[in-house]
Amino acid sequence: MNGEREPLDQTITADYERIKFTLQAACIGTWELDITNQLVRWDDSCKTLFNFSGDDLVAYDQVLNLIHPGDRILIEEIVQQVINNQLGEQYNVKFRVYADESGQFRWLQSRGKIHIDKKTGSRRLLGILEDVTQSVDGQDQIAAQQKIEIDERFRGLINEVPVATCLLMGEDLIVEMANSPALAICGKDHSIIGKPLIDIFPELKGELVERMLHSTLRSGETNQTRNTLVELIVDGVSHTYYVDFVCKPLRNPAGTINAILVMGIDVTEQVMARMKIEESKDQLTFAIEAAELGVWDLNPATNKFTANNRLKEWFGVPSQKEVELDVALNAITDKDKQRVSGAIWNALQGQSGGQYDIEYTLVHPETKHERTVRAKGKAQFTDKGVAYRFNGTLQDITERGQIELVLAESAQKLRSLVESAPFPIGVYVGREMRIELANQSIMDVWGKGNNVVGKTYQEVLPELSNQDIYSQLDNVFTSGIPFHAKNQRVDLKVDGKLQPYYFNYSFTPLYDAKGEVYGVMNTAAEVTDLIVAKQQIEDAEVALRGAIELAELATWSVDANQSTFTFSERFMNWLGITESTKSLEEVYKLLPDESRQSVKEGIAACLQSGSSGFYENEHPVSNQLTGKMRIIHTQAQLYFDADNQPIALRGTAQDVTEQRQVQIALERQVQERTEELAAINEELAATNEELAATNEELAATNEELAESNQLFIRSNHNLEQFAYIASHDLQEPLRKVQQFGDLLIRQHGDQLGEGAMYLERMQSAASRMSTLIRDLLTFSRISTQQDSTGLVALNGVINMVLTDLDLRIQETSAAVNVGSLPVIQGDKSQLGQLFQNLISNALKFFRPDILPVINISAELIEVSDLPPTVKPTRSVRAYYRIDVADNGIGFDEKYIDRIFQVFQRLHTKSQYAGTGIGLAICEKVAANHGGAITATSQPGQGATFSVYLPA
Repeated sequence: MNGEREPLDQTITADYERIKFTLQAACIGTWELDITNQLVRWDDSCKTLFNFSGDDLVAYDQVLNLIHPGDRILIEEIVQQVINNQLGEQYNVKFRVYADESGQFRWLQSRGKIHIDKKTGSRRLLGILEDVTQSVDGQDQIAAQQKIEIDERFRGLINEVPVATCLLMGEDLIVEMANSPALAICGKDHSIIGKPLIDIFPELKGELVERMLHSTLRSGETNQTRNTLVELIVDGVSHTYYVDFVCKPLRNPAGTINAILVMGIDVTEQVMARMKIEESKDQLTFAIEAAELGVWDLNPATNKFTANNRLKEWFGVPSQKEVELDVALNAITDKDKQRVSGAIWNALQGQSGGQYDIEYTLVHPETKHERTVRAKGKAQFTDKGVAYRFNGTLQDITERGQIELVLAESAQKLRSLVESAPFPIGVYVGREMRIELANQSIMDVWGKGNNVVGKTYQEVLPELSNQDIYSQLDNVFTSGIPFHAKNQRVDLKVDGKLQPYYFNYSFTPLYDAKGEVYGVMNTAAEVTDLIVAKQQIEDAEVALRGAIELAELATWSVDANQSTFTFSERFMNWLGITESTKSLEEVYKLLPDESRQSVKEGIAACLQSGSSGFYENEHPVSNQLTGKMRIIHTQAQLYFDADNQPIALRGTAQDVTEQRQVQIALERQVQERTEELAAINEELAATNEELAATNEELAATNEELAESNQLFIRSNHNLEQFAYIASHDLQEPLRKVQQFGDLLIRQHGDQLGEGAMYLERMQSAASRMSTLIRDLLTFSRISTQQDSTGLVALNGVINMVLTDLDLRIQETSAAVNVGSLPVIQGDKSQLGQLFQNLISNALKFFRPDILPVINISAELIEVSDLPPTVKPTRSVRAYYRIDVADNGIGFDEKYIDRIFQVFQRLHTKSQYAGTGIGLAICEKVAANHGGAITATSQPGQGATFSVYLPA
């Protein structure tokens, strides 16, 4: 309709008005649809029936949107069929519209007919509209309501589906519905509803997705695809997705396919990960071959053993055959079989962690060629701790073994030198300072016999615990900084007596091949020159081990399309460059003149079509910063795309400079070692003279030792007297005061008047005094008594403490949660006192508005993971951390050092009872057991006390 009418004469106008009045009286509305312009003109009755308050002339699509969603598609199809003469020129249809905002609907009946203007030939659809809600019988209404509910449930189901789902209507694939996952993948919002799919994503025109959708419409069959590549433009940027599609056709009541339900699962991450895994697998395989490693895999349940071709060659098995486990084990030399079997058995035990690392010798069954190998592997376990896989690698280290033999001979010479030295020398390894080497001189000084190797320094010399020597050793081990002392007094217990000695001693850190401290060397007497020479020998050994260590691999790659070269960090360090990617021409310029052309020609030949794809070369390179030259051995493999075009050359580089020069280095080192040993012998002669002078000083100190012993005996006697007084002489008067006070209150309380109050205050003070004396006595006993140690189950100790505190726990309604606690070596009585004090404090310092909750748990931690502020009194590899955590009043952590001191309190006695000794006792018990205690807290947030005990 064009929106204009032909002129009408007066008679026609009058007839029109009468017809219009009649229709309005009958509540029948009139309407017309301009087919060409898609405009609808309707009267007020129509607008009332549609609950519409807009203009008389509106767009056809706007009218459709006012129809109930369950009938909208039906009306649109019928109108289209009438326009196309598929139903004749007339139509008659019932449908629903919403009657008001509450969601109630009314039934309308529309009748219409095609009208063709004889003058212009334009076509219009004219009709009437009336409310037929009352005439629709109950069954129809029930069916309609069910249809609405089904439609709403269907839409709700689509919105709740966790995968991308949308509903496409008709040949134009108009988006009728799209849930949140679908909009998220597309990068769109709900504004796409009602638009054709190709208008939204023109990039899909002619692509597989569009063809699949139209195929579903035509065939009526469900189509499914997996890992479908989809290119979408989102916010102007092209994105690649991989999607699993399901396209299901939907039919209208007439049986005609009018819609498609499309579901898609975004599998981009899975597809990309799979592609990455395949690429990584290729690179790993090549790296293994380049490193000349043997690879093996064992199923412990079936003893099925598999190996790569290199390993088969070492075992003397043809590449096309499988390797039997017995064949692999029989290839091990007889001297190593038992050791290897034990290592395998240990790795297959769940408690071992599955680690396997051992060196042994293989013998080829035919050629009898011996090969020294290093086997590294790891076992995998089920949840029940049963090994289900055991795999790893074998590396040929025959050449390294020969080199290490030379080193072993050198080390033996050094050991012989130390053992024969006339002055004290000891070597301690690990943080626990386990004695690895001690010559006769130092064992004579210690006076503990010759059975000291293998024990810890603290076990042999416990009398040094308060002389700062343990902390000096620990600082040297931690910092790597040597410690020197001159004329230092050291009290040693020799022949059962603590005697003073004076030494000029040094603690020197020992480094392994990685430059890490692994132990401490102790030398005594005036041997400064010897220490320097010793350190030079150690440094020379570190350099020698580094020179002969197996070369580590660097990686590199060439982009065949971009002609760029990418380095790993190690390769960059070799060349002295900071950029990881350079052009090939820039890389060639970094090479020395004599090797540049061979490298350039070799890479170019490998990148050519038809080449073997394998590149191998050995040539020198120089560091651009330092000028240092090194020889590298490079290997690489060419990779191709789907069209068999080269895309990248990826490979490894190994520094073989040391392998080429190791023999020269060994000869030089042996010569230097011989010269150093000669120099040390001269220094030893000078040291003997100094020892003679030291002996004279020792004679003078013997007199002082006798006096010190008497002072020590007198101190112990005084301490025993104090303990007796604290336990008897002080307690007895207090008990009398308390007893007489009780009698006065019972017998004369009514006569005392205000005096009763003073008497009660006296009783309270006496009670606090008694508690203080008992706590002091406990603290004194823990500080002086000898250890009564044995295996102690901490869960049993906690249970015993909770039984003693049962009444207090019931009074406070506290909840105490105890986890699995370890069994340790210790004094059961002291440990009980420690945990009773901690739990008592947690029950004492609770918040009135919250029921107390106490959690007791344990965790095994390595020594390297200890907090910097925790300093155990005994060094071991691992500690148990037992946490006692509460939800009480907490405290400010600035008082953390104060709370473990004797008589230190953060609250007045009127607030919380106590003597201020409990935590001091806890710290003393932890120290007696070689451990430490600390705490973390915030005011109002509870407190956690952590006890560290050696594992």
